[in-house]
Order: sequence, then structure tokens, then C-alpha cells
Amino acid sequence: MPVVDIESIIEQLTAIFGRAKVRTDHDSLQHFGCDATKIYTIAPLAIVFPTRTEQVQSLVKLATKHQIGLVPSGGRTGLSGGAVANNGEIVVSFDYMNQIGVVNVLDRTVVCQPGVITQQLQQIANDNGLYYPVDFASAGSSQIGGNISTNAGGIKVIRYGMTRDWIAGLKVVTGTGELLELNKDLLKNNTGYDLRHLFAASEGTLGFIVEATMKLTTPPQRLTAVVLGIPSMDVIMNVLQEFQQNISVTAFEFFSESGVKILVEHGVKRPFDSKTPFYVLLEFESILNNEDKVMQVFERCLENGWVTDGVISQNDRQHKELWALRENLSETCAAFTPYKNDISVTISKVPALLAEVEQLIANEYPDFTIVWWGHIGDGNLHINILKPESLPKEEFLLACQEVTPKVFEIVANHGGSISAEHGVGLVKRDYLEFSRSRAEIDIMKGIKNVFDPGGIMNPGKLLG
Repeated sequence: MPVVDIESIIEQLTAIFGRAKVRTDHDSLQHFGCDATKIYTIAPLAIVFPTRTEQVQSLVKLATKHQIGLVPSGGRTGLSGGAVANNGEIVVSFDYMNQIGVVNVLDRTVVCQPGVITQQLQQIANDNGLYYPVDFASAGSSQIGGNISTNAGGIKVIRYGMTRDWIAGLKVVTGTGELLELNKDLLKNNTGYDLRHLFAASEGTLGFIVEATMKLTTPPQRLTAVVLGIPSMDVIMNVLQEFQQNISVTAFEFFSESGVKILVEHGVKRPFDSKTPFYVLLEFESILNNEDKVMQVFERCLENGWVTDGVISQNDRQHKELWALRENLSETCAAFTPYKNDISVTISKVPALLAEVEQLIANEYPDFTIVWWGHIGDGNLHINILKPESLPKEEFLLACQEVTPKVFEIVANHGGSISAEHGVGLVKRDYLEFSRSRAEIDIMKGIKNVFDPGGIMNPGKLLG
């Protein structure tokens, strides 16, 4: 970044946002200048808190004039370094642009500012007899603007898709300060390129979302959870296929015994007495004799040796207890300083990918414990390598970084993605060619240059 007169910049920011909405104290810079990665040196110039779209536009014009980078900040739950400010940027926190606007029950849409918390959107939908289905562990703190910018997925993708599938329309401020209204909330709009979808997974590199109209749908009825013990990964897709041919599955998650062992040590109950290398958690609606169909499929899976044990929830309390086996994994494993990776392939290739990655890590670092979980019904695996207690953190991270390109090479050989849902940010920026061709990357750079010719929008992220 070029040398700037910091005092002058702060004065101009204060003129735009007011003194109370500009922060330069150390604690604020450190808190708002990072995401959940916690591995970068944080060094923003200032934090600003817009309350109106016009302020965002004025900020972009100021940043363009002085060539200062702008970093968007939402719930700061990201794991890719996409919301990190480490080079004198201005952090734009959308915490105060957090209003929910019109809920249109007929159109099944709701208007949101970018700072609306995911759980708030889910609740407002529920209050109006509707349903917002994108759901994940950080729903209580993540924000809609960040969800769109990373195209968040989560536990319901197998039935409902990604965040991208639920965007009816967007208002965005580009890197030139121009306000664009994209798609105007239409279901049908065949008038050329659909620019709204460029902003899903763009990580703030094209512009900032200042309003989103999100789609809603009919709520599911009587959700029931089943946890199954799986003897080996090579049969897990047989189980998925058998269930999908008989019922509409709302979730199909998996996790490993290494994770269940840690959960049990922290007070979570085992689903059943027997232990298996892997577990599946599937969810479905208890309607149209679905429970009878589930029991029939379960018995066939037992006969074929694809499943060794199982349990089904009988009420809401048991439903929550079974989901705790999956949803509590990330927080519980955090105490072990895990090295995380988020990868995906087509569903049929998941067992082979997992086996190859597990073998690679076992060969390179036999003392490391791997905890697996993920949205296996849509091909998404989360690798979590736990730091041995005796190994210093720096040595552990260095060892994991050395194995990363080898993991990504396996992913590339299977035609997969090095980032299923966490984004690229800083963490995976230098590995993008494992999933994208040089021609694709050049086109993406060209698109960024159109929307952000000054290169101020979240500089250094995604494309470098």
C-alpha cells in the first residue's frame, strides 16, 4: 500500500461515518481485523461501521483516491483468511447494517442488510410460517453478507443447495463506488449475464453487498435423525444410495470414531454401545410412512454388512442429542489446535479420496490424529489434524503446510475442489491452480478488473 497521511484519512473517515463509528484503538483493530484463522499478523489502519449505503459509496471513493485497501468484516467466522487485514487496510464492519426489511409471504422472500445474523433470518422466516434452509454451526454469529460472499453451504446442502441458490436479488457497491441492483428479485430474468451470482463466493473482491433479498421455502415437517455405524468408507455410498432411492433426505453427514472418542471425553453420549470406524447421521421428514421405509432400508443395509448398528430419534430432545455428535465436533476439537482443510469431489469419489488422503498423512506423520467429518452427501470432506500435545505449535503448522500441496494434488487427480465451502482467502490463494485452470484464473482476474479497477476491494484475497 502507498504511504498515506493517517491523520488526514481518519479525519475524512470521521466526516463520513461520525466519530463513534470509526475506531483506531488496538483492541478494535485486532478484534475486527481478523477472522477465525488466527494465524496472521493483524495490521489494519482503522475500523469503520457504515449504517447506510451512501457511506459505503463515499468510503470506496475515498479509498480509491488514496489507494487504500478495504476489507469486509461480517461475523468473522471464516476459516480462509478472507476477512484478514494485515497490510494497512480499512476494515468495513457491517455490524450496524443489520436490519431485516420486507418479508413478502407471497413471493417467499425477505430483504436483509448484510449484517443480519443467519439465525435471525431463520427465525424471521419461521415467524412467518416459512423456512430459510441454509444452516451450519456458526449460524448464531455469521452474517448474511459473509454467507453470500463465501457461498456458505452447511448441513442441508444435499436437499436445499448452497447460499447461491437462495439469492433472489442483490444491491452491491462496486470498486468504483457505483451502486448496482442485480436481478431485482425476479424468478425469471433471461436478459443476459446474471451478475448476482458473480458475488456469491467472490469474497468481497468485486464489491460490497449492501442489501440482499433472500428466498424462503416451506418448512420441513417432523424432522427425524438417524445415526448409523459404518464399518468402512467403501460402503458408505451404498448406504446413501439406498436411502435416497426410498426417501427424501434433508441431511447426510458423517464423522469418524476418532471424533466421537473426543466428544465422549467431553460429556457427549455415544449413539450406541458399539464402536465403528465411521458414523453417518441422516435426517428426514417423518411423513408419508417415511419411518417405515427407513426401517426397511436399515434392515437391508444390516443384511448387506453396510451398517453395524443404528439409532433413531423419537422426540425433539433425542433429535438434538444425535445432532450434537456432529455439530459439537468443531468446537470440541478446537482445544487440540487442529489443522483444518475443506475439500470436495463428486459424491462417488469420496471414499477413494478419503482413503488416499488418510494414507498420505499416516505415511508422512504417523503420530498425528485425524478427525474426519463433513457433508458427505454432497461430496464435502473436512480434514482435521490434531496437534500432538508434545509438539510445539510452530513445528506442527510447518509440518501440516508441507503436506498441504500433496493433499491438494490428490484432490486435483480426482477432479475436486481445494475449497468446498470455506473459500480461498489468503490460506488457499497460492493453491488455486489445483482447482482452476490458468485460463479460468485469467478470466476471473479480468472480471475483478472490471468491477474493481483500482484493486482496493479486499486486496490480496482469492486472486492475489
